[in-house]
Amino acid sequence: MEVTLVRAGKEDIRTVWEMQVEAFTGLLQKYGDVETSPASEPLEKVEARFGKPGSVYYFIMAEGRKVGVIRVVDLKDGSRKRISPLWIMPEFRNRGYAQLAMKAVEDLHGEHCWSLDTILQEEGNIHLYEKMGYRRTGMSVNINDKMDIIYFEKD
Repeated sequence: MEVTLVRAGKEDIRTVWEMQVEAFTGLLQKYGDVETSPASEPLEKVEARFGKPGSVYYFIMAEGRKVGVIRVVDLKDGSRKRISPLWIMPEFRNRGYAQLAMKAVEDLHGEHCWSLDTILQEEGNIHLYEKMGYRRTGMSVNINDKMDIIYFEKD
């Protein structure tokens, strides 16, 4: 099993946004985080991220299909790189694709000095990130009575 990363271009913004909405809708329904959920973001917010310095979206390709997306922010100035967001489409989850995609971005952008965040209540995400060498920073933000965001770093 393997994945390849294909850099998304400006012509792919709508596809990325549509995939993002579909991938995060279940979490939006579960946690009701309308203000912060990627599922409720307008197309323009994704479009703005495409234009930010160091921001790169990659389609995660496997089985001949786009199985997900990972966005990396790498300013290439020695500062901490960031993964935000990363998703696998519902029908392709629990097959190891997120782990392979994270390894692939480390191959492209370097193994060290990363950050990301996730929902505290999503134990599968936490397990994945800790397995990939990320450690909790101790920082968290309460979003609502059902959900908290916690932060990770990898050195």
